[in-house]
Amino acid sequence: MTHAAPRPARSRHKLTLRFIKAREGATAVEFALIAGPFFILLMGVIEIALFFFATTMIENATAEAARDVRTGEVIAAGEGPGEFRNRICARIGAIADCARLQVDVRRVDSFSAAQLGALIGEEGVDTTGFGFDPGGPGDIVVVRAVYEWPLLAPGMLNGMANLPGNKRLIVAAAAFRNEPFEV
Repeated sequence: MTHAAPRPARSRHKLTLRFIKAREGATAVEFALIAGPFFILLMGVIEIALFFFATTMIENATAEAARDVRTGEVIAAGEGPGEFRNRICARIGAIADCARLQVDVRRVDSFSAAQLGALIGEEGVDTTGFGFDPGGPGDIVVVRAVYEWPLLAPGMLNGMANLPGNKRLIVAAAAFRNEPFEV
């Protein structure tokens, strides 16, 4: 005669086996474990991609506006700092807020003097000394565009911020000798 296990022990054993074999909620549990890190990583990738896209647009817009200085178009049109800034803004308006854009155009004596000082001070961006002097034919000119890019995900990419208020400074510059245009 065999002795059967008591009923409560047998039913606990069956319940445990059934629980181990059940897979209905496994996908939901796995998603819950992976979703947080995945979305943080995804936001970081999007943030960096937007930043590099904006940087490329600002650099290209600055290079194109600098060409207008180099060829004498800006001088011939009698443009001032506001109109020149608008040349850059027209090219970056799709991704950037022009209120955050500062432009510096200055004539320098030599290309070695084109190395201008640091732009980040204790309070943020230091634009003291910015001006507008596109020079004349044959002059060496430096054009700088400075933009404060607000980071979208505060706290996630703290290493990217180099300005107060969770912002990153984008600087685009061009140094060149003006062509011998007619004044």
